[in-house]
Amino acid sequence: MKFGILQFPGSNCDQDIKHVLSDVLGHPADYLWHKEERIGSYDALIVPGGFSYGDYLRCGAIARFSPAMKAVCKAAAQGTPVIGICNGFQILCESGLLPGALVRNRDLRFICEFVHLRVESDESPFLSKTRKGQVLRIPIAHGEGCYFASPETLEELRRDNRILLRYCDKNGTVSAASNPNGALDNIAGICNAQRNVFGLMPHPERASEPSLGSSDGRLLFESLIDSLTAA
Repeated sequence: MKFGILQFPGSNCDQDIKHVLSDVLGHPADYLWHKEERIGSYDALIVPGGFSYGDYLRCGAIARFSPAMKAVCKAAAQGTPVIGICNGFQILCESGLLPGALVRNRDLRFICEFVHLRVESDESPFLSKTRKGQVLRIPIAHGEGCYFASPETLEELRRDNRILLRYCDKNGTVSAASNPNGALDNIAGICNAQRNVFGLMPHPERASEPSLGSSDGRLLFESLIDSLTAA
């Protein structure tokens, strides 16, 4: 497997992702600079977290116009798996690869802490090594992580089983109390209709080794690798 990791001015999780993919899981990964119009052939692409272009205007609003993102959109349309993490999720929404938007957290403050996530669907290449209802412990770090979408979009996501992760407590209970940022329907991660584009606010790359306090995030990368190997 060979992965491509986008880099924007302001990205700060790109090196963490490369460490997990290359040093922990043993797969080559290249950095792809935001000005690159052609990104070559990769088994999967990852849009990392951080503050692309300083998060001026809106988070991800400038990154959507980068040459590299145009290439990512083209690759996604051809079926290449794409993961957007935190700021990457925001960029995927701004680019139209995923519906909805990420807005300011309910309490209007930056949140950096471990949260619990309930797997809502294991029928996805990004969660194939998990089971439905499984609770994962993965950290978040964002100021604009509140997922918002129209009632029609929410209904479509529910109907098509495209809500992949929801915020919950350690027992798997989804409630307002377990929602760290006010996201509608406790949504932490969704996929597109073709199920090859996945966006999530939590940082699996920061929970892929026991020394970091959790290795649950590693399951997401292993799921994608296993799915690509089986394809």
